[in-house]
Amino acid sequence: MNDMPASAATTSPAVLMDASGVWRGFGKTQAVCGVELRVHEGEVFGLVGPDGAGKTTLLRVLVGLLDADRGMARIFGEPATSESATVRALVGYMPQQYSLYGDLTVDENLAFFASMFGLGRKVFAERREMLLRLTRLERFGDRRADALSGGMYKKLALACALLHRPRVLVLDEPTNGVDPVSRREFWDLIATFVNEGMGVLISTPYMDEASRCSRVALMHHGRILEQGVPREMLRSFRGAAFRMVCGDRDRLASALDEHPAVIALSPAGGALRVVVASRGLDEVRRTAERLGAELHPLHPVFEDVFLARLGESAAMDREAP
Repeated sequence: MNDMPASAATTSPAVLMDASGVWRGFGKTQAVCGVELRVHEGEVFGLVGPDGAGKTTLLRVLVGLLDADRGMARIFGEPATSESATVRALVGYMPQQYSLYGDLTVDENLAFFASMFGLGRKVFAERREMLLRLTRLERFGDRRADALSGGMYKKLALACALLHRPRVLVLDEPTNGVDPVSRREFWDLIATFVNEGMGVLISTPYMDEASRCSRVALMHHGRILEQGVPREMLRSFRGAAFRMVCGDRDRLASALDEHPAVIALSPAGGALRVVVASRGLDEVRRTAERLGAELHPLHPVFEDVFLARLGESAAMDREAP
């Protein structure tokens, strides 16, 4: 029996940020092409794609730092502009580039951003203590920002963006160039605030980080290729992944490298890891077996999903009139 009240059962999470048909270009370069997305409270929405996909431009439009050429970006239903009091009060933004003052200490950077947000002395003291504890920066209050490690710098930037307790947090590739331990700690911090109801929009070039998101959008050349829940996207992957063991690995690689159904091919020790689209699976299997290869099925990873969707998109572009 479901004891949840009817009103609670039918209530959907609030939409904190959305893009409706957003286009943005720079001269002849179209950086964002008709993007549609929504970020809800209590979720991590991941914008996943390689460098040059248009992620940073889209984020800057969504927080009001750039105007859309067409379409609309909204924060809590209001147009997203840098002059909007709603944006300033309810959005925390951590840009990709270094945004702190390197010659100021950890404490001085926090105090500077607190003054920008208009925080009183008592409120700032409480939030400073809480954020330094969460980021494990308590012992480094008098260290200059430019003397911090990459991971510590990113955590300080996150603390500065969180000082005013935003409802939605926008992070542009926050773990880029950060060591694996700091990446894990950074994601643990994000989870802490999401559990309190905050919405997070995060861009990343790391495909393995997609699994940490509630929902993701795969972005390439300014377009959203697909949106969905990561585990469901993996479950619906129609191709197959194999570890192929062959006496002549180089010959096998050469035979498969140009096959149109091969999504990805990479060395894996003395073997090959091969990802194949469903449409050419039988043919690739016969080719490998003809060359004496043993095929061992593998579980696909999220990068396989992205590459498969990218290949489908490229095929559709070639077939378009």
